[in-house]
Amino acid sequence: MVRRNFLRSAAGAGLASQALTAARKPNLILLFADDLGYGDIGCFGSPDVPTPNIDSLARNGVRFTDGYVSCAVCSPSRVALLTGRYQHRFGHEFNSGPPEREAEVNFGLPRDAEILPQMLKSAGYKSMIIGKWHLGIRPGYHPLDRGFDEFFGFLGGGNAFITSRTPGGRMVETPDGNGAVPAKRALSIWRNRQEVEEDRYLTEAFATEAVSFLDRNRNHPFFLYVAFNAVHTPLHATDKYLKRFAEIQNEKHRFLAAMTSAMDDAVGQVLKRVRDAGLEKDTLIVFLSDNGCPIVTGAGTNGPLNGQKVTYYEGGIRVPYIAQWPGHLPAGKVYREPVVSRDIVPTFLQGAGIKTQIEFDGVDLIPYVSGRKGGVPHEALFWRGGKARAVRKGKWKLVEFGADYSRLYDLSKDLGERDDVSGKNPEVARDLRQSWQAWSNRMKAPLWPPRFRELEVNGTRLVWEL
Repeated sequence: MVRRNFLRSAAGAGLASQALTAARKPNLILLFADDLGYGDIGCFGSPDVPTPNIDSLARNGVRFTDGYVSCAVCSPSRVALLTGRYQHRFGHEFNSGPPEREAEVNFGLPRDAEILPQMLKSAGYKSMIIGKWHLGIRPGYHPLDRGFDEFFGFLGGGNAFITSRTPGGRMVETPDGNGAVPAKRALSIWRNRQEVEEDRYLTEAFATEAVSFLDRNRNHPFFLYVAFNAVHTPLHATDKYLKRFAEIQNEKHRFLAAMTSAMDDAVGQVLKRVRDAGLEKDTLIVFLSDNGCPIVTGAGTNGPLNGQKVTYYEGGIRVPYIAQWPGHLPAGKVYREPVVSRDIVPTFLQGAGIKTQIEFDGVDLIPYVSGRKGGVPHEALFWRGGKARAVRKGKWKLVEFGADYSRLYDLSKDLGERDDVSGKNPEVARDLRQSWQAWSNRMKAPLWPPRFRELEVNGTRLVWEL
């Protein structure tokens, strides 16, 4: 009798456990790299920087070959990422610049703009941001004022990775001098609202903090946003990672490889903790970069793509983009239709069963990737950065700058955007231009002025606004 009751009890516990698993809202993890080029991780073609942990996401999930971000620079890209909407709807078109300028221009995502952790609150999610915020430093703009329960990182757009006390810390200067921060961090580190001392290699510190959050929140749904500042300048690494790439002769690229490898290790720690906790099937994970690689530093590459960070060529806005959710997303799939970072919020919310009245500019990607829904996620994608503008519609991509610069590319034949075919297809260029104008007319004007950077692409020097 005792044995029978025990078996009954065990069976009931098993059913209860299955019901709990079925009813559990998925955990959500967003891994966001900074300035990571399209060609600088293994599964996107890097010849010399192995990234086994990031690659495992593609092996166990979906790799998006045509994954885009909403802007070619940091802060506006993060607005679109966390709102699921074009950053232009809020007037957040440009970066802020240095911390002192952020206060001068009243910089920050307007407080009436709802972001993902606020949307998740009512469903009982615990949310943490680790790393780079870059959406405002004034009172009321802090991550803890925008729905996050915990914060460990920095508020502005950049930070050093080491201090003079970091064991094995090394640095190399970049062309613009941003690497010259040997003695202390460029910005302070915060734990929630308290400034703290931090001498760990910063990417490793972020990994440790992420694992700690996972340990503390394994029994209820969570949203973990790890906003790495790797591989953004300054180029800082430690001997541990530099030794892995002793054969790379280009010093700047060696540092970038080391920084990328450290980030891959951090991703690996997060994935291992999720697996060890038995949460892998209950966790939707997305990895991507905020924009393309700034090749002017001489460190990274955008692989076969043209252009770089700041520009609206493919190298500025097409990024490594991967998603994993066992049982919901197919393993090892390569998806080739255009998707965008604005899709992440509606995908996360739909996966969590959360409805909102917000009209997103992204879509839930799961039905498209799983094959339950035909067609393409987006008829067209639009970009605007001051005088620079771009639109992609199917295989066609139009890039324009001011009144006199216009280039049309057929990406199905010319991924590197070398052959302007506007002369052969004037009606296509005209249609794309009209579509872009109709979209732009619905957006807000910028809330603050841009800064400027002169860059050459395809032999033409243009002053880009950022």
